Amino acid sequence: MVLASIKTVRNNKPMTVSVIIPAFNEEKTVAHVVSVVKSLPYIGEVVVVDDGSMDQTSKFAEEAGAKVIYHMKNRGKGAAIKTGFKNSKGDIVVFLDADLKNLTQSQVRNIVDPILNGEADVTKTKFKREAGRVTELTAKPLLKFFFPEIKFDQPLSGQFAAKRSFLNKIKLEDDYGVDVGIVLDADVMGMKVKEVDIGKIDHVLSTLTELNVVATEVVRTIVDRATAYGRITMIDSLGQYIRMEILGLSLASMGIFSIFFIRFVSFYVGLAIAIIGVIIAIYYIIKIVRISFNVFSRTDGNMRNLKTFLKMHSPIIVSAMILLAMCTTLLGSVHFEGGKVSIQPVSRNLIIFNSPTNNQTVDVRGPYTVDKALENENTSIRMPTEALATLELNYGDSIYINNEKYVLNVTRPKEDNTMRIPNAALTSMGLNPGDVISDGDLRNRFNNFYAEKALQTNGNSDNINITEGTILTNNMQSGYNINLYLNNTLVSSSYGIIKNGSYSIYINDVKYKTITLNPDNLNQPYTVVIGDDIFKIEFGTPLMTDMEFANSSSGKFLNFIY
Repeated sequence: MVLASIKTVRNNKPMTVSVIIPAFNEEKTVAHVVSVVKSLPYIGEVVVVDDGSMDQTSKFAEEAGAKVIYHMKNRGKGAAIKTGFKNSKGDIVVFLDADLKNLTQSQVRNIVDPILNGEADVTKTKFKREAGRVTELTAKPLLKFFFPEIKFDQPLSGQFAAKRSFLNKIKLEDDYGVDVGIVLDADVMGMKVKEVDIGKIDHVLSTLTELNVVATEVVRTIVDRATAYGRITMIDSLGQYIRMEILGLSLASMGIFSIFFIRFVSFYVGLAIAIIGVIIAIYYIIKIVRISFNVFSRTDGNMRNLKTFLKMHSPIIVSAMILLAMCTTLLGSVHFEGGKVSIQPVSRNLIIFNSPTNNQTVDVRGPYTVDKALENENTSIRMPTEALATLELNYGDSIYINNEKYVLNVTRPKEDNTMRIPNAALTSMGLNPGDVISDGDLRNRFNNFYAEKALQTNGNSDNINITEGTILTNNMQSGYNINLYLNNTLVSSSYGIIKNGSYSIYINDVKYKTITLNPDNLNQPYTVVIGDDIFKIEFGTPLMTDMEFANSSSGKFLNFIY
């Protein structure tokens, strides 16, 4: 009895054996294979995976005594093997094809016994057969090139066995690459692999079309494993140069970024990283250009070659663009003053929302460079559109700095991020030409300044303009929405913080009336009579804002101008 010769044990118990038989339309032979396997006393279970057969494969396998698992559609040999493996329990798993016409007990024993006796972790078979075209013309040349240490006579044989402990650690392919994939994984992982001769085996011969599919899947598996196990890297000079070029560009970018933005990295460490990166990048770009020169030296297929070149070198192009963008940004922050060169990069601000009515917006703003006002522009401030949006003002509005009125004006061409401010205002604000203000710091610079802003009105009030006095603040507080009605028609709206106190209403810059406001009396409307027109001021819903309505001591709450 064979069981008596078993030497290998697990937890002091003989190792159990499962047999997996992937089958696709094999009704003529599957019962024979199952019967031979079932006749061996140490086979614990036989699992046939019917991979979407359209004949009676499942029926005959089950009648022969196998456990049958059925795929609804054909998924490939490897997928069937994986299904069988997941649904088996044996310590040793044997894989047999279902189309073996003359399989014998001794052939199965030759596959299993070396593992049971501790001679191998994996067994591969070789046998006499009529065909072996994929093996000789595809598999062996590739294996010789990428895995020269593997010298099996028939590396693609579908009859093999392996310990479950090993199979649990590897990836089983879903197609015909499963056989050679197991052999390659076993070799790389240092498993004991033994090729055993099982004599003559008769297979159902495959057509040339079927062999083409097998060859394609075998080639893919071998190349994938060669890539995964570093066999291609060792011979791929261009790939190595590309990786080193990207490394150099990345180091240069990291070094420059460290100098300006990472405080715990010293200047000299960041500089050293950047210099090393530049040297590596220059060295390997020269090598890449030499190898890739033939792409442009050919006169035929230039467009196709260019596409190949761009696809191959796109990581380098992107890395170079990142480095170029960073250097361009830093060069744009260079200032020369008094023989001193200063580089002061200031980040832009990403605004996700900024409207007190909760209208979502996305905007990128700043930074802004401060400069002197133009000649004869002592009463105006030129300010970028993004800065106005942050201050919640518009062109034509006015800001008072140290009691001096400055009208907000558009920037000059090509000065989109420049703020031109008169000298008197610069002094009051503590600014100097060349200073850079981030968008996030802008409201701090204008904090508590009084501004007069024009309110937008609808077409029913073309002959009347309305301005509002507001105090710019740098923190959000609870405020209120106000609605302005002309003869019971809504013509404008605004919002702001209201504090207890008096607020003055003007008509044509002349004080018309003063009202006393506090959060308790905002439920009543206030009216302004201008000729035959009646303006009504209503306070609406609470909201959060950083704009404060100017009280009587600060300026004009509302000014109606005919």
